[in-house]
Amino acid sequence: HDTTNQPRGFAYVAGILDPNTRVSAMLFASRNAYQIPNIPNLTPGLGLTVNGVTDFPSAAFNQNQSQINAFEIFTLQKRAGPVDFQIAVFNRYSSVNFTGGDPLGPILYTGIGQDAYRRNVATGTQGDGSWKISPEHTLRSGFYIQGERSVFNSSSVVLPVDDMGMQTTDIPMSIFDMGGKTGWLYSYYLQDEWKMLPGLTVNFGARFDLVDEYVNEHQLSPRVNVVWQPTETTTFNAGYSRYFVPPFFELVSQPTIGLFANTTAAPAITQDTTAKAERDHYFDVGASQIILPGLKAGVDAYYKIANNLLDEGQFGAPILLTPFNYHHGIVKGVETLLSYEVGDWSFYGNFAASKALGKEITSAQFNFAPDELAFIANHYIHLDHDQTYTYSAGVKYRVPTTRTLFSADLTAGSGLRATNPGGVPNGNSLPSYQQVNLSMVQPIDTGWYKGMELRFDVLNLLDQVYVIRNGSGVGVGNPQFGPRRTFLAGLTQRF
Repeated sequence: HDTTNQPRGFAYVAGILDPNTRVSAMLFASRNAYQIPNIPNLTPGLGLTVNGVTDFPSAAFNQNQSQINAFEIFTLQKRAGPVDFQIAVFNRYSSVNFTGGDPLGPILYTGIGQDAYRRNVATGTQGDGSWKISPEHTLRSGFYIQGERSVFNSSSVVLPVDDMGMQTTDIPMSIFDMGGKTGWLYSYYLQDEWKMLPGLTVNFGARFDLVDEYVNEHQLSPRVNVVWQPTETTTFNAGYSRYFVPPFFELVSQPTIGLFANTTAAPAITQDTTAKAERDHYFDVGASQIILPGLKAGVDAYYKIANNLLDEGQFGAPILLTPFNYHHGIVKGVETLLSYEVGDWSFYGNFAASKALGKEITSAQFNFAPDELAFIANHYIHLDHDQTYTYSAGVKYRVPTTRTLFSADLTAGSGLRATNPGGVPNGNSLPSYQQVNLSMVQPIDTGWYKGMELRFDVLNLLDQVYVIRNGSGVGVGNPQFGPRRTFLAGLTQRF
């Protein structure tokens, strides 16, 4: 029970109306169907009875999920002397439908059988412009307006229980819950690029955001960034930004927790505070140096202080993400890079070390166990997607005679977070992993097929089996694995 069907299509069309005017359209649609994989040879552990039945083969589950996504973007770009601007209108549709199949099995194993549906439709406009006032100053400004409608509908089958949590009958009952909300996003920014001195550029400005969705919030966010190039081979940068990040509206819903009181699906925590926008102070400093012709090195360090740090978890059977907040968050790290190009060869290597911590969950609390919630209320924990070390390296070679490009890449990491039974939430890390990819690209420069490019890729050449998440992390509902060996072929024709 592990088949997936994922047809999708993308189209991009652009036209030049005159030397200073361009129009374009981007269209995308996908309809993905997934069979949720089963784990065989499990035994129900809740001690429940449904219509006189106490057992159900775990390999016989028939849970499925379908997702539909589509968007359309139409853009006008225009140049008028020292002014450049673009304005776009867009529409986006997304829906997800989870069906649990026969509710008998899910009730025996988890206390609930459920079908769930969500749909979101968003329409809006975005505009950006720049005005080169003088050789020293370039003014940039832009706006964003979006309205969207999100609905949810769930049908759940559960068993009634008494005040002690013991089922009172083996006849299941159905619970229906639905709702919807219309929300709006408004944003505007203004920025000045100021070339103070030769080699010294300062970007400073501010952005205002207002969100009127499940919560109503706003913020004025100043930003400043300095780039200093004392020589042609040396560059330094430093910056500060204030950020305002609302949760994805299509992921937020307000289920009626009280409907599940005195049932096998009643949560231990009944608090359900609505997710809020994340507010950050972000600091960044870095440098790059051309050591020798073709040899370049760089380093960048960042530090983020977050209030209402946003994270997302997958709770329950439907493969749906739910946003929640940590009251306090700290994210910090450093990244280094080294690249070298000589003749037909090029090499690169990257290394990153990071730490992402959160403390005190302040929204969607009913999704968490009481002991987990209590511990996180007084302790910083690693976020589930926190990976301490990440590495990548690669080599490319272009054959001078045929112009064939061969490349090999290595990606590796120290592993995301996990929780041992009875241990600190996200207190451990999963085993490290490595993945090797190969690629070959053959351009055709002459003849009838001039402009054609053939491509062949192999992902995970050694077919390494590794776990991205094992399902034990905070907000991680199911295990996730890296891709198995995959072969991809592509063709490009340029006219």
